[in-house]
Order: sequence, then structure tokens, then C-alpha cells
Amino acid sequence: MEKFHAFLVTSVFVVTLFQGATVSCLRYREGSEEWGYVQVRPKAHLFWWLYRSPHRVEHPSKPWPIILWLQGGPGSSGIGFGNFGEIGPLDINLKPRNFTWLRKADLLFVDNPVGTGYSYVEDPNLYAKTDEEAITDLTTLLTELFNNDATLQKSPLFIVAESYGGKFAVPLGLSAFKAIQQGTLKLKLGGVVLGNTWISPEDFVFSWGPLLKDLSRLDDNGLQKANSIAERIKQQLEAGQFDGATDSWGELENEISASSNSVDFYNFLQDSKSDSDTLNAMELGLYREVSMMRYSKYLASKSSSLLGSEENQLDSLLNGVIKKKLKIIPENVTYVAQSIDVFENLYAEFMKPRISQVDELLALGVHVTVYSGQLDLICATKGTEAWLKKLKWAGLESFMGKERTPLYCGSDKWTKGFFKSHNNLQFYWILGAGHFVPTDQPCLALEMVGEFTHSPAPSS
Repeated sequence: MEKFHAFLVTSVFVVTLFQGATVSCLRYREGSEEWGYVQVRPKAHLFWWLYRSPHRVEHPSKPWPIILWLQGGPGSSGIGFGNFGEIGPLDINLKPRNFTWLRKADLLFVDNPVGTGYSYVEDPNLYAKTDEEAITDLTTLLTELFNNDATLQKSPLFIVAESYGGKFAVPLGLSAFKAIQQGTLKLKLGGVVLGNTWISPEDFVFSWGPLLKDLSRLDDNGLQKANSIAERIKQQLEAGQFDGATDSWGELENEISASSNSVDFYNFLQDSKSDSDTLNAMELGLYREVSMMRYSKYLASKSSSLLGSEENQLDSLLNGVIKKKLKIIPENVTYVAQSIDVFENLYAEFMKPRISQVDELLALGVHVTVYSGQLDLICATKGTEAWLKKLKWAGLESFMGKERTPLYCGSDKWTKGFFKSHNNLQFYWILGAGHFVPTDQPCLALEMVGEFTHSPAPSS
């Protein structure tokens, strides 16, 4: 920690301010890092943080890529967990990460939607109420950052998402593609990458019961209860009762938790930990509150397992030394890893699918990569394979007929995963990983990044 403080003291900051009709961007530069706010709407501010890779390789036919990382939730902070917990240059101990994705690309983190992490609104009525509103904000941010930076424009942008972030990544890919075509956005779209993403909630809720029954975490009674609620969710979605479907999703999660003796939704080989607040909410039947608590507390426990300390260490880090480093976070903005307010405002959006928009991306020729951790339950591989089979993409039959290629990592010849590809669709099955693939299988995840970005290798 002392070395990190010394780094802050000796750093030099430069501020530039861009003004537009309704957009302003406050930008700080410190060596190979930049961060700032974009006012995407009056009184609505998105925070971003860009790392330029020290491993950058200049190659005439393979430009160095940029990864935009979108966290899930909705309302989970990419600046915090994605950056310090998964793929950024420093881990939660502020020590260099061996498998940082900076080895293959520059990294751009955004706390999205507004109200998440360091992003904030000056009026609670300004939270995004739909995924589309959040996408409009993200497109505004990309326009402000890329249109004002000729260096960024040279690198292909890969939109990489985890969990609910996929429901932002897919429409953002479409929005960016159209804006590029119209000449209003100056960037190169490299592709969209969906990691354990919540693309088709219906397919996931129908996967939970059968998967857990095969794993002996549910018996026939538990399976029957799970399938009954899943069928109700299907009917609600067909009737356009999206709030009710989200209520039923929370009820299903808690029924499965009770029938399985608290299986962990983010790694089904483990048990989840429940505290008194969660148990009290379950007893009162507050299903949605419990489900939101479960995700937030999993992020906290995942962070604490990496740090080997208390659950609130990520929040403490971002409200302490990191906030001091960044200098521009308003005093009244308190960082939390998961914003309940953001989730609540997108409550009716939560169960809506994005399969048709994946089809649109593929039809436009955009490269789409899907990866799935074997041990994930919430976005189980079984559910991911189910929604992939619903694609109307012309290349689907050929894709399904392809043989898988086994994947290894380094000199280790144990099978780490499988890969299949046809035209602009790629799929990675990642063995031994749960919902958070970069932390569970960091070596294979990094090699996968090099493949889908076509990142140029260092010269020997």
C-alpha cells in the first residue's frame, strides 16, 4: 500500500473539458490511464476509466484492440468488480494481476447505467427505466470519448459483457454499428462478446431444475416445484407481464435455494451464504429483495475471498484510496458494488430476452463470441445452448454441425474447455469455471481474449 500512495503523490494530472449541446466530458490523465465523467443527459453522469496497455504491439495488419467491459446486475460496478476483481491491472490488494487482460488489449471500464458505482444522477427521476435508455447513454459516452480522440479511433472496440451486461452489450453493438454507418460515431467495431450473459431469462429458468436434478441438488419434488414456477414465468412473458415475471424469478430462486439447501447460483459446486437480512426477507416473502441481495452479496464474498478479508473491502477500497486517487468523484457519491436503485428502475426490463438482437448482429456480419462457465447456474451453459438454438441466423445449422476443438492452457495438457466457430459466431465452453470466468480460469480466459481480439503477439 505504501508504494501505491507514493505513486499517487508523484503523478501529474491534466484536465480537459469538452462541451457539446447536452454533453460534457471531464477527463483526467495520469500516464497510461485516463478517467472521467460524461454528462450523458442533463444531471446524469457516467464514469469511465481507460487503461492503455504497456504490452501494446504496433502491427500494420492487426491494430491493437480496446475492450469495453460491461458488468451485470443491473447496477453492478465494472469500475470496482470488473476492474479490481476480474481483469484490470491491479487486484483488490492493489498488486499486479498476472492474467490482466491488458496483456491483450487496452481496457475501458464504465459504471453503467447511471447510478451504478461512481456514476450518478442529480435527480432520482433520471435513472434509466429501460435497457434502451441505458444504451442511448452508453452510445453518447462512446461518441464523446471516441469522436474526440484520434488515437482511440485507430483501435477496434470489442464490447465484452458479463451477466446482465449482455443485455446492454447486444443492443449497444447494434447502436454503435448504426451510428458508425451514419457517420456520427468514429470507431471500429471489432465485435460483441457475451460471457455468461442473461440473454434469454426464460431458457435459463427452465435449465435450473433439470440441471440441479442431474447434479443431485434437487430431488423429484424440488424439480417439480422449479418447473412449475418456470412454466408460470413463461406464461407471464408471453402475456407481457414483465414485472410479474421478475417477481416469479425471485420466487423461483428462493424455492431452488430452499430445495437444494442453498446451492450457490454462481458456482453450483458450492453453497451460498445467507445472513440475517437475507433470511428475514425470505421469511417475509420479499423474493425480489432476496434475489438482489444474493447477487450483491456474492460480489462482496467473491471480492473478500480474493482479498482474504471482510465482505465490505471492495466498497472500502473504492470509497478510500481509489476515490482519493481519482480526485473527481463528488463527495456526496458513495460507492457501492451493487446499486439496488438501478435494479429497481429496470425491474420490468429484467426478464425480457435479447435473442432477436443477437440475430441482428450476426446478420449484419458483426463478430459475436459467446463463452460459458461450466459451473454457473444463474446463466447455465444448458440455458445458453438453448437460446443459441433459437437463433434464426442463416449459419446456425452449419455452426451446430461443427465439431468442437479441445482447449488447453500453456504446457498443461488437461482439458480446460472446448471451442466451436462458424463464420462470425464463436462459442467457448470453459471447464471448471462458474459465473466469473476470468477469476476461475484466468489463463484460458486470457488466451480466449487473444483469439477473439486477434491481438498481435509480441515480437520475439
